[in-house]
Amino acid sequence: MSITRSIENIFKKVLPSPFAIAVLLTLLTILLALGFTPAPANENHLLAILSYWEKGIWNNDLLVFAYQMMLILVLGHILVLSKPLNTLIGKLTGLVHSTATAVILVSVATMLVSFFNWGLGLIFGAILARKVAESAQHRGFAINYPLVGASGYVGLMIWHGGISGSAPLKVAESGHIASIMSGFSDPALQGQLPDSIAFDQTVLSSFNLSLFAILLVLVPALLYLIAKKAPTTPTNLPIYSPDLSKKTHLKGAEKLDQSNVLGIGFGLLVLTAFFYQYWEALGALSITPNLLNFFMLGLAFLLHKNFKNFLHALEEAIKGATGILIQFPLYFGVMGIMRESGMVVEISDFFVSISTTQTLPIFTFISAGLVNIFVPSGGGQWAIQGPIVIESALKLGVALPKAIMALSYGDQITNMLQPFWALPLLGITKLKAREILPYTLLLMLLGSAVYIIGLLLI
Repeated sequence: MSITRSIENIFKKVLPSPFAIAVLLTLLTILLALGFTPAPANENHLLAILSYWEKGIWNNDLLVFAYQMMLILVLGHILVLSKPLNTLIGKLTGLVHSTATAVILVSVATMLVSFFNWGLGLIFGAILARKVAESAQHRGFAINYPLVGASGYVGLMIWHGGISGSAPLKVAESGHIASIMSGFSDPALQGQLPDSIAFDQTVLSSFNLSLFAILLVLVPALLYLIAKKAPTTPTNLPIYSPDLSKKTHLKGAEKLDQSNVLGIGFGLLVLTAFFYQYWEALGALSITPNLLNFFMLGLAFLLHKNFKNFLHALEEAIKGATGILIQFPLYFGVMGIMRESGMVVEISDFFVSISTTQTLPIFTFISAGLVNIFVPSGGGQWAIQGPIVIESALKLGVALPKAIMALSYGDQITNMLQPFWALPLLGITKLKAREILPYTLLLMLLGSAVYIIGLLLI
């Protein structure tokens, strides 16, 4: 574990905040564009690049995408703060009687929930890990709390291959691929771009479900083996209870916010509209961000029962979306520079020159993992790297669903190394990054082996 502690200390010393990384990436892209792309005729090169950057930041389609990703995180968080899910978590903790049983329960439950929604899985896993520790305290047995905490974070190593994965969600939208490739793709390849790629070719394909099933077995198995040898650690945690509003005596129109009839009724209205609007899309396995968010919105009203509880959960959940709100536009600016300057075509040509049909998915996986360390956002990474992956796959004849999933796998696996998305979990569990990192690094190695072998065999 000394090696993993050394790595964590290095990260702490040399890796700046995610926002600073986004700014530095912007500056680096500007410098690269100045050095490696031709200046436009009759225009200052730097000013032209800044113009590309500004256009990218305010790209309407990408701003819609950013808001969709924010809602996926926020609505997932709102759902897990509801009373029914908290009750479920409380019942699950009763099944735990040792660290070994705890890591199996927490990891399996977290991965299953995260496959549906990464925001929901992230908070669900954190609260479940915390409640397991509280239950162990109350019932008088010791556990290895950092290992249990790491088990609550494993959903982030499978999320991008799940239903809320940014890349699979966006390519399922009609016209998104053409939109993201506008100005990128070789005109000769434009005719090969599909209008959309349905979920049955990506998330719900047999190869992706098989890899998920394998990890659903191997991850808990590895955690179980570690738990058998890991020392237990004493915990002294107060009871974690989300500060949801309680009913107070209000008068007049103020009572509407506490009306269960109105809250549940509105939730049913939203779900009625959802099934009417998306029934055919569900049958065709065409899952989109709007479909997923609309369903979670209606479900959130039902589970919270009234607007007061819903809005209070919203206040808590919105804190976790602040990074997306401001960082995504910066990533879109980087994308604008790469698109308008021609950098993305040059990069894709490089990958094509060193790759074959068999090795491109592996290079995509590795590069996506590296990019995720510096751009810890699946949506932001898709905006930057997606066009490169699509262009390279078209030139080498690699199936687009396979190339897109290779990017998804690489993006998600290094979440076990880059603890940005662990911040909500660390806040809830009161653990430190250096305490869970030794275990998540082992999980990253396991997951990398599974994904690379899977990509080679598909």
